[in-house]
Amino acid sequence: MESKPASAAIRAVHRNLSEALPFSDRADFVDADRGFIAALDPGVVGASDGRVVWDNDSYAFLSGEAPSVNPSLWRQSTLVAKQGLYEVVEGVYQVRGLDLSNVTFVEGDTGVIVIDPLISTETAAAALALYRTHRGDRPVVAVIYTHSHVDHFGGVFGVASEEAVNAGQIEVIAPVGFVEHAVSENVYAGTAMARRAGYMYGAALDRGPLGQVGAGLGQTTSTGEVGLIVPTLDISETGQTHTVDGVEIEFQMAPGTEAPAEMHFYFPGTGHCAWLKTRPTPCTTC
Repeated sequence: MESKPASAAIRAVHRNLSEALPFSDRADFVDADRGFIAALDPGVVGASDGRVVWDNDSYAFLSGEAPSVNPSLWRQSTLVAKQGLYEVVEGVYQVRGLDLSNVTFVEGDTGVIVIDPLISTETAAAALALYRTHRGDRPVVAVIYTHSHVDHFGGVFGVASEEAVNAGQIEVIAPVGFVEHAVSENVYAGTAMARRAGYMYGAALDRGPLGQVGAGLGQTTSTGEVGLIVPTLDISETGQTHTVDGVEIEFQMAPGTEAPAEMHFYFPGTGHCAWLKTRPTPCTTC
């Protein structure tokens, strides 16, 4: 379908929004850039068969102006298109802008805990490689799934293997009920959910000021290999604690919130909050 510029009426609405809202407040941009270490260059991730499964560089047009796009959506897309490795606090790092969600790396005594390994094997592997380039070749000692949506577990084979998990070298931690809900949503209802996501995120549209500019919480969904490793430890109670590689974690159950199976957690040894599903800007409390 041919793309068309916004009508005069829509441009007027956008102009009124630009004048009414505090777009001169750039605090979000300062927060989003805080802790930046390095970007993946180019910001493109491919599969073994040569397909491109992620292309953050295709959103370079966001540096310009777009009278056809709601100014708040344009601002949000500009923020979440920021890509690379960031230090959240000492010992806690994130790779952002390589999928719909962000992946977090928490450094332990000997290795690293991976939280929410994105949608695809390929993007998760690229994120881990970027982290290791700048923080050293630390082994993965645990993977934590915060909840049962595919953008928080699908890339697990990019950071872990079934063999390492079965050998006890890597723990996989998730809220109770995780597997049931992950399978229900992504296998039983997988075709319908994929179709819904295509509409919801505008993934089939051409990218550009007259097409797809972002998906709100991220730019779009990656299109690589999706996998699942069954958890080795189920978290079932608020206040439950577990120590991984010297890092103490205290868990809080949150079922039926964003997802049917979900949890938050806290690192008592650092005093930092750890619902590290973090959105475009890092937690300013930390």
